[in-house]
Amino acid sequence: MMAPQTDDGTSDPTTLAFAPIHKLALGVSVGLVAGFLIFALTLGYVALHPGDGGYLRLLDQYFYGYTVSPAGALVGLFWGFVTGFVGGWFLAFLRNLAIAVIIFAFRTKADLGETKDFLDHI
Repeated sequence: MMAPQTDDGTSDPTTLAFAPIHKLALGVSVGLVAGFLIFALTLGYVALHPGDGGYLRLLDQYFYGYTVSPAGALVGLFWGFVTGFVGGWFLAFLRNLAIAVIIFAFRTKADLGETKDFLDHI
């Protein structure tokens, strides 16, 4: 995706600040980070504390098939990706929606201000 440019060919910082976030890209990136974090935490915990699941064991209440084991680390990788993807996608959706509503409100207010001035001159 190309950055929006002004008439003189430079990028407009205001346009870049309010540009929508790509939902799929944020979902995949947050999903990968969350999945690999759960994967690494599980393998690290298994290597340091074999036998006891500790608090990490509680993830099996949320992630079907998860256990504190090397096989469970792969299950955690999958479910971490799914959970992170949904969270990242939804975060981007909400941010884009909020920016769109704010821009709409400012444009509407500006349009009403112009109409008010026009009606005052009649």
